Amino acid sequence: MPEVVVGVLGAGVVDPDVPLLRADDLGVLRGDGCFETVRVRDAPAGELDRLDKHLDRLARSAARLDLPAPPADAWRGLVREVVAAWPAPGEAVLRLVLTRGLEDAAGVPAPVGYALLSPVPAGTLRQRRHGVRAVTLSRGMPAAAHLDAPWLLGGVKSVSYAVPMAALRHARSVGAEDVIFVSTDGQLLEGPTATVVWAGDGTLHTPPPVALGILDGLTVRALFARAPDCGLRTAVAAGTVADLRDADGVWLVSSIRLAVPVVTLDGAALRSDPGLTARVQRAAGLCACE
Repeated sequence: MPEVVVGVLGAGVVDPDVPLLRADDLGVLRGDGCFETVRVRDAPAGELDRLDKHLDRLARSAARLDLPAPPADAWRGLVREVVAAWPAPGEAVLRLVLTRGLEDAAGVPAPVGYALLSPVPAGTLRQRRHGVRAVTLSRGMPAAAHLDAPWLLGGVKSVSYAVPMAALRHARSVGAEDVIFVSTDGQLLEGPTATVVWAGDGTLHTPPPVALGILDGLTVRALFARAPDCGLRTAVAAGTVADLRDADGVWLVSSIRLAVPVVTLDGAALRSDPGLTARVQRAAGLCACE
């Protein structure tokens, strides 16, 4: 089985060993671009989680970056080609990436769009089963900082991931695997690659994305839509680290990991109910609620 399948807008599936981006692509030089990650539930049958919603969010991110977005139908056609080329049945990870490309003398970009299909990492499967140890880290700014500073790109899924990756490296250096960011005024924000969800009194909570300038998680939306079928109420509300420590369960929710339980926070064990985690994971899409 190949390690990846690569497709390019306007060219279709290409040889993954052939160079794709120019060295002076502004997505490479400046991290100027956006992306989405989509779970493929069954390749090559083409069953994808929320592709249209991911394409909508990709277009919104591109608009915030003043980046011309290719039509959604062009992305859908490329996705069909890439997924059909995947030879093994089962789960896979699809990344849709849009870089600024090169700018002409007038500053007009020539965006490059491509799709990358790869296996679900073994670490992701392990985290679903066993959870993660997390640490809280300051984001270095108050929760409302983005409101009068739109250039901070609050809620944009940008390819500029140096800070989140640095945070994850720090977590590993202190014996943890993941991070939950907190604002300087004590508000829970998000993880480097996930949304935070916690449970209390039969209710799942998650921070308000627009008010805090964090990513509006599509998987959390799906989880909350299905939670009542699994006997859980939902609430979008601000939270603090104390809420996580007092919770009946804490999860990091994202498109590929779905719902990963947080088993320790800053070195202290959190409450962990396997039955509750199973219900949350079912609502997040691992299987149907019963």
